[in-house]
Amino acid sequence: MNCIKNRISIIVTILFCITIFAQESTVDIKVFELLDLELASLKKVKVAVDKGSYDKAAIELLIYYRNRMHIKHPEVNSNEKQSWLGKKISATNQEKANKGMEHLFFIHKGYGYLDYGKDIDWDFWPIKDNEIRWQVNRMYWWIPMGEMYWATGDEKYAKEWIFQFRDWVNDNPLGLSKENDRFAWRPLETSRRLQDQTTMFNFFLNSKHFTPQFLIEFLKNYYIQAERVSANYTKIGNHRLFQAQRMIYAGGFFQEFKNARRWRKEGVDILTKEMEIQVLDDGFHFEMSQHYHLGAIETFLRGLQMAQLCNLEGEFSEEYLQTIKKMIYANLNVSFPDLTYPMFGDAWKTTTKGLTKKFKEWHAIFPEDQIIKYYATKGKFGEKPRFLSERLSTTGFTSFRNGWGMQSTALIMRAGIAGGWFHTQPDNGTFELWYKGVNLMPDAGCYVYGGEKEILDMRNWYRQSSIHQTLTLNDEDILVDGKKLKWEVSENLDYIVYENLSYKDLKHRRSVFFVDKTFFVIVDEAIGNATGEIKVRNQIKEGKAGYNFEQNKFWSNNSNQPNVLVSSFSNLPIKTIEEDLKISYYYRKEIQRKGVAFSIQKKDEKPVRMISIVYPFDNKIKPLNINCNFIEVSSDKVTLKLEMEGMVYNLGYNLSKGK
Repeated sequence: MNCIKNRISIIVTILFCITIFAQESTVDIKVFELLDLELASLKKVKVAVDKGSYDKAAIELLIYYRNRMHIKHPEVNSNEKQSWLGKKISATNQEKANKGMEHLFFIHKGYGYLDYGKDIDWDFWPIKDNEIRWQVNRMYWWIPMGEMYWATGDEKYAKEWIFQFRDWVNDNPLGLSKENDRFAWRPLETSRRLQDQTTMFNFFLNSKHFTPQFLIEFLKNYYIQAERVSANYTKIGNHRLFQAQRMIYAGGFFQEFKNARRWRKEGVDILTKEMEIQVLDDGFHFEMSQHYHLGAIETFLRGLQMAQLCNLEGEFSEEYLQTIKKMIYANLNVSFPDLTYPMFGDAWKTTTKGLTKKFKEWHAIFPEDQIIKYYATKGKFGEKPRFLSERLSTTGFTSFRNGWGMQSTALIMRAGIAGGWFHTQPDNGTFELWYKGVNLMPDAGCYVYGGEKEILDMRNWYRQSSIHQTLTLNDEDILVDGKKLKWEVSENLDYIVYENLSYKDLKHRRSVFFVDKTFFVIVDEAIGNATGEIKVRNQIKEGKAGYNFEQNKFWSNNSNQPNVLVSSFSNLPIKTIEEDLKISYYYRKEIQRKGVAFSIQKKDEKPVRMISIVYPFDNKIKPLNINCNFIEVSSDKVTLKLEMEGMVYNLGYNLSKGK
């Protein structure tokens, strides 16, 4: 009975399409030249084309796609439409879809909804942030319109989507202008459309408004987009990964194109080659931003998953899969116990919920891995990581931790090489401190990307070395060129000594000691001929702060939550400077916070050395009695004595000895 109903439905829809089709212009016959009509599945299309019956060929092609079952999509398949009827769509996507119907387009989280007018002005640019011009061409509201179409069965969503699709194609032809090609046809946005339009295709394919004429228009535009990406892959960086992965989508989902095999091969070859280039030996992505590291994992996996669904998984090697697993472990190394991670470089605040979802996706690929299973199941199955303090050998990301539970302490520091391309900041030595579920000393974030001068000035403020937890000379930005000198892990003491050539005539050597797996002692040394004001900075999360300028102490002072104390010592006079700063957890959103700069004047070629005690504690500050002094210093050796609350700690390093 269901089979008969489906056939009747198809016949009725086709008759409707023929009626509308007769009212539309003739099809572009050149599109049939782009298709591989020798495929057995396109036999009826070929017969019509050979007879010169192009309208009939378009109808047969639409019938073919509506009945095509051998190619699966990773997210939505056209034969699932009935199961969506009455489905609850998220409030966010309902809003995107319904406002999108009124041409109030969701462009970016930083800007919300923008009104593009009844007669859509795709060039609308109310704020000169490049992301607005680029991301409107990603059409974030179109897939939500598809979801609402299936959930409600209301044809208005399909009708409006087809209207907007045609409007965009007519207003933004490739080659219209240099500026339009820069924004509407940038390969990143074009590849995003290649990916998302496979989903839209399945959502709207069975609509009475999806006519044979529109199918031809859709395929023509899709082909142009794929060839645009094929001829203009970005030379380096995460954009190149996205483009390659999405070309696999294009060649896998629309295998009817003659060029589909080439598109897929380009995608597979680029992903495989770029994995060798962009994934460093320790498993971390070369742009050194965890946000983009996770993006790279997702991109590599999406390419593989699409190939699997199209029965083409043999085009990837086993090594490809194992490298993805290595990237997952590298990500975990630089994560806090709740799976969130530092906002180093271009990164934003994340949630445990969102990252647990990623582990669930990874668990589907690596079902036997017990650590991935542990986080995918929220600890119900599998096992916690057995490692604690770790250092990624190539990138230099270093994590100190005393456990993986919510009552644990973890400090994650960037102490290594410069990142690739665009998404890092001049901040080597910076760190974040997480204690009992609270990120006490988060990085500043990045706030915004790029655009005209006003926007770039906003971005550059967040890039300054002087707003990061590192050492600066005269508040100038540092270079990033770090190397490990020593790394030791033991029962009661973990420590690292690393060195960064921060300026032409000044090296910054930073040693971090994790004492009794409880608190941290940081030794900063400014070594070289340069002179000027040396500052070591610390910042806390938003909230109240306290200062003791005579004793060189700074602390967070928030009720009913953990806090942190920073106390500084040196054999030279220290000046404690209160700083009013900002932090950005989300794009174009910022809040005030407090910081401190411990300042020493470097008057000659002699090294300047400073000790900072970083002590996390519960609730209100304890009146800690702390004293710390250097005992012995040389070019390769430092020893110090710390007295605190009746305890004495002798700490230091000796680069000329094994330990």
